[in-house]
Amino acid sequence: MAGLREIEKQFFPLQKIQDVIDLFKHELKDNEPNLTLMSIVLGVIENILTVNRAVSSDADKSNTLEPIFPVIELSTIDALYTKFVTHIKRSVDKTKFPDKFATRELVKIVSDVVWCCLSKSFKDRAHLQSLYSFLTGNKLDCFGVAFAVVAAFQILEYNDVHLSLSEDHAWVVFGEDLKETAEVTWHGKGNEDKRGQPITASVVEKSWLYLNGQPVTCNRHMEVAAIVSGINPSINLTVDSVEMGSLQQELLWLLYDLGHLSKYPMALGNLGDLEEISPTPGRPPPVDIFEEAIQSSKVHYNNQHVYPYTYLGGYHYRNQNYKRALKAWAEATNAVKNFNYNREDEEIYKEFLEVGNDLIPTMMKQVASENASRIHQTSISYDPECYADFLRFYDGICEWEEDSKTPVLHITWAKQLVNSLAKFDPTVRKLIHLTSEDGDESSSSSESEEESEEEREIIQDENRNQKKKVKAKKGKTHDQEKSDKINGQTEDSQIKSMSDIEAMVSKVDDDLHTEPNPNIEALAQACGDSILNPEYLLGNGEPFTAVSTTSVVTSSSDTRVDLQEFLSTKSNGSPFMGMSVDAMLKAESPSDMMMYKKEQQFTNGVITPVSPNSPVPVSSHESPIPEPEPEPIEEKVVFEPVTLCLKSHKMLALRKIFSSEKCNYSAIQLQLTAQSQVHFKNHKRSTENDLAMARKRQRRE
Repeated sequence: MAGLREIEKQFFPLQKIQDVIDLFKHELKDNEPNLTLMSIVLGVIENILTVNRAVSSDADKSNTLEPIFPVIELSTIDALYTKFVTHIKRSVDKTKFPDKFATRELVKIVSDVVWCCLSKSFKDRAHLQSLYSFLTGNKLDCFGVAFAVVAAFQILEYNDVHLSLSEDHAWVVFGEDLKETAEVTWHGKGNEDKRGQPITASVVEKSWLYLNGQPVTCNRHMEVAAIVSGINPSINLTVDSVEMGSLQQELLWLLYDLGHLSKYPMALGNLGDLEEISPTPGRPPPVDIFEEAIQSSKVHYNNQHVYPYTYLGGYHYRNQNYKRALKAWAEATNAVKNFNYNREDEEIYKEFLEVGNDLIPTMMKQVASENASRIHQTSISYDPECYADFLRFYDGICEWEEDSKTPVLHITWAKQLVNSLAKFDPTVRKLIHLTSEDGDESSSSSESEEESEEEREIIQDENRNQKKKVKAKKGKTHDQEKSDKINGQTEDSQIKSMSDIEAMVSKVDDDLHTEPNPNIEALAQACGDSILNPEYLLGNGEPFTAVSTTSVVTSSSDTRVDLQEFLSTKSNGSPFMGMSVDAMLKAESPSDMMMYKKEQQFTNGVITPVSPNSPVPVSSHESPIPEPEPEPIEEKVVFEPVTLCLKSHKMLALRKIFSSEKCNYSAIQLQLTAQSQVHFKNHKRSTENDLAMARKRQRRE
């Protein structure tokens, strides 16, 4: 079969997204969907909508990108399809392999056929995952080579060769029971000679690249999901193709409804991202799709997949749900701690590098600024659960580093941890109880012994210093005593002056303890009542009203004169109007007191004092001053203590610091960057320039 079947030709030309959906729906009904056809179709569309699409440099890109969809003619697809089928059948002599199932030798031959056609000068970049890129430019990325090998075996009518996918690598499984594995593609640098080699248990063990022996092993329909999930709708770093994204979203929902994504966490994560950008009516929200991806990883792959948690954490971060974001990132490191870090894990390393050194510090900085502008004790900086998730994140990173050939944490990690740690309120550290898997008793007793030892050393040092002072005083000469004079005074005269000062201070203290004026006590007891008599302020009557006279003690006429001086402002020539003591005490400045000054009304040329109970008249050009509304009192949230079990050696060594009110930030930096847990000293560490030059992670298949 060198060409397309007649039933497949009936779907062309493809003029809109729905035409492509109909073609894929037809192929997915078959047990052996045509992988080559669907990869070529998606590659042609992606190339037109992304690679060959001109984008203006204007700031407003929305006006320059008009919605388009290319018309895909049958002649184009048929020619490319025939080219690939002819190349594979001409290059592989099937008569030498009469067995029904593929062998390792045949896998090596087919992978070499694909590999030898690749251009030797191209660099790994976007949009190289489809057979269209292979047939038109001799370029394929890591996933593209593995998929091309599987499609070639389908053309050769071997149905036992399938894709096996980790989160950053691809290989094939084959054989009657799919127990055989073989490398068919490359990853990183220097791995070209591994094609055909089996993936042994020693290679898989504690390796994130192979997911610790828990990869996604695909059937034919899941391989269709893989090429759909591998679609890259980006035109450049800042602009995506809306049409390509919509096509990918519709195809993923088609596969989702048919049940082909239930064992594919990465594809579910891509679908959740697309739903966040453009929600589909009647479909689950993105957070439910991310949770489904996590559940799929737990049920089918022993929770060995990391990206489902980073998908969820990124979603919560973008929606400013920082508490759930911290929890998701902590769960991500809980998954990655099952592996040992090496140089081939650069993609997941960059993922955590961004979280630990960019997203979390930015989040904590924003929360700290909110707390500074307003008392908001319900934020994550006051929540012990958030603090526990923060420590869990770094505990998982440290466990990932343990027993690894390459260190993970460097000084940048340590500095960002310290900066973020300082944003948590000190009271939060008192609410967390840090334990280890071996229990608390031994560490607690050793800590108490260390504290008592320190206290004994401090006391001994003080005793030694005191003895030195006594000996030095006894051994002073006359000239030394002269030199000890300060400002012309000897030490004895200085002591005498100090005793005089202490006597004066004690005298002032005695004066302060004398009983206050009884009228002031009366004013304090009747605070809040209108107790001042306005007639008294005008020069007649008693100083207090009849209601409060019984509670006021007036001892003599001299005391009344003092009270009159207290209640009048002779400096400005007029007493204050009759007002409550409560109002006087609330006045924040003399200008506020003058607002209550007695107003005078002119009636027929006669000055009439305003009654103390009548409202103060407001002129027509002045607006009444509204009373400030009381601010709502925010209820203080009481957090429960949290217990956290630390497992990494580095974090356990810092356990006491993390739970103390005051943190020794220098000790934290030294401990986190220590190489005691990494036993290989000859490996070069990553530098800041290496991290700056690292390529931003593209979305994986």
